[in-house]
Amino acid sequence: MELNEMLVRYEDLIPCKNAFVDTRNPGSAQKENFTIIGPGVSENPNQHVHIARPHGFNIGGARQPPGCLNSQHSHLTAEVFIAHSGKWRFKWGVDGTTGSIELHKGDTISLPTNMFRGFENIGDETGFMFAVLGGDDPGQVIWAPSVFELAKKYGLVLLKGGRLIDTKAGETVPPDAELEQPPSEAEIARLQPPPNDEMAKQVVRFADLVPNAKSPLTTAGVEECPIITPRQTGDGFEQGPIVGWWGHGFNLRCIKMTAGAQLASHSRAEEEVILMHTGELTIDLDGHQIQLHGGDILTLPQGKMRSWRAGDAGSSAFVVRGGDEPAAPQFH
Repeated sequence: MELNEMLVRYEDLIPCKNAFVDTRNPGSAQKENFTIIGPGVSENPNQHVHIARPHGFNIGGARQPPGCLNSQHSHLTAEVFIAHSGKWRFKWGVDGTTGSIELHKGDTISLPTNMFRGFENIGDETGFMFAVLGGDDPGQVIWAPSVFELAKKYGLVLLKGGRLIDTKAGETVPPDAELEQPPSEAEIARLQPPPNDEMAKQVVRFADLVPNAKSPLTTAGVEECPIITPRQTGDGFEQGPIVGWWGHGFNLRCIKMTAGAQLASHSRAEEEVILMHTGELTIDLDGHQIQLHGGDILTLPQGKMRSWRAGDAGSSAFVVRGGDEPAAPQFH
């Protein structure tokens, strides 16, 4: 596998600025959407896919300046956000008034399926979040009725099946096309969020991460902390802290390493994707060294030997592993 099929540098991310039907809504025009691994849920057929190879989950990203928002919508599969930078407010309910919670750098939220949610950058600088979506095909989103009303005003039309038509750019709606319709009152009732105390349980703060001493990766200067563990795993993790009644299909961990700390060479049976958060990290993959910095994304092939070494300032990285029950790594 070539390096460009495994590594995406943060500075090389290619955004789509009109990925969704709410693109021109007031407050949303400056948002950037990224499809990093897998097809994502973009409604624009011109969205750039950085790594198309199926993993069993999708990796995406959202970058927004202060005050920029993502409108209320619902997903068919798991949607997890990790705040790499910035300050964010997540709101739920069809009009965004049912409940809310704030995320800061390093915090994670897992949003249940079949409920309306949206988010806004409430900080004073541009922020970026990693997104992890469940499944190879996470399907299309369901938008709140207000999104359709505004989209029509600004020249955007969503076709049945999730294709976006931009009439202001000269695109025309095919004469036989069926338009996507706003959700009915019955559907809105079905997409009600859980109680706010349940939503609070779907957030893990970076400051509250707890290392698992039973992790096979635990060694001097290395901590592996669980974030999403749907069930007990073969690599020594119990359920939690986020489990989710809606299913994830992946595990999420955070690996913290002190300056110069190392992980011995090992292989894994699952897809493993590193979302680099802070510091520097050098991955030795079958003798080839890859240096990672904040915001970089690296997918490591199943069965290939890899070792880790933190830089002089230490490092932290979020790791997505495929499946609900990752096996123990194999050290050689």
